[in-house]
Amino acid sequence: MSSQDIPEENLPAEQEHAHAAVSVADEKNPFADPGLPPHEHRIQDIDERAARRSERVVALLFTLSMLATVGFIAAYLAVPHDKSIFVFPIGHVSALNFALGLTLGTALFCIGAGAVHWARTLMSDVEMADERHAIEASPELKAKVMEDFRQGAEESGLGRRKLIRNTMFGALTLMPLSAVFLLGGLGPAPKSKLRHTMWAKGKRLVNMNTNQPLRPEDVAVGSLTFAKPDGLEETNEDFQNEIAKAALMIIRLQPDNIKDKRELDWSHQGIVAFSKICTHVGCPISLYEQQTHHVLCPCHQSTFDLSDGARVIFGPAGHALPQLRIGVDSDGYLQALGDFEEPVGPAFWERG
Repeated sequence: MSSQDIPEENLPAEQEHAHAAVSVADEKNPFADPGLPPHEHRIQDIDERAARRSERVVALLFTLSMLATVGFIAAYLAVPHDKSIFVFPIGHVSALNFALGLTLGTALFCIGAGAVHWARTLMSDVEMADERHAIEASPELKAKVMEDFRQGAEESGLGRRKLIRNTMFGALTLMPLSAVFLLGGLGPAPKSKLRHTMWAKGKRLVNMNTNQPLRPEDVAVGSLTFAKPDGLEETNEDFQNEIAKAALMIIRLQPDNIKDKRELDWSHQGIVAFSKICTHVGCPISLYEQQTHHVLCPCHQSTFDLSDGARVIFGPAGHALPQLRIGVDSDGYLQALGDFEEPVGPAFWERG
């Protein structure tokens, strides 16, 4: 149905400034303003039943958005994170990620589609042309802006079409809840995990290269050996997380060369065990200077004196390397006598 088929009294009144005046080309203005084409009324402008149908469609889309948001929250709480499903043609995917993506995408799409359908079918589509004006706002312009805003608000039907308004507010209110629940996807709180490693009393020191337990005679004076806790294998699921905290440097010094009393007490026949993780940003330390007993971090050149409690003598590291207290077990293998007494690696805000 077109506007030509509707009696004139049923057509909405046009705004006086709906179309710009058509100008004629002349010497001063060689480019004439062609004006705007005649305005064609939509079916919703002339038939209230069609307008109500569009209103119900918009409300349905906003309602679907609310349901999808509720589905997002339900999926986050109910779907196991380790469950997978087959989705053609993608293949096997995480059931949780698929459910979250589908529901969140549906919620966002329905809000957008509802707003677009509302604007295209129920809000005013009359084109208006305004002359260019100065940048500064005059009192008259401010009054015009407020009048245009009032007119736009009235034409949008937000005040009188309560079904659209209420469902839109509901969709926009529930939508941010998705972001709140996404925060839970950051993972569980670390609690005290950063303060503890796999080292415990009785844990043997295992050579990282040979994967064999270490005896005191395996460590020569002036040598550097890397060790890990017994039972930590590369095939373990959490190997990388654990070795990042438990990696050790084993150095054998002459007992007379050890300056720090606690270091000497925690050693065994001059064999000392320090964390391999630099206390600056967590790089693995691997450069050992035998004559000075210094170790150097290759990342930012933090230097530690292993004969004096592994204190920092150069570079940006903030504190000494943690030392692990060691001894030997009944079979003559080197073992830990407990865990580190302070967190290994870089300083963090909970460090105590």
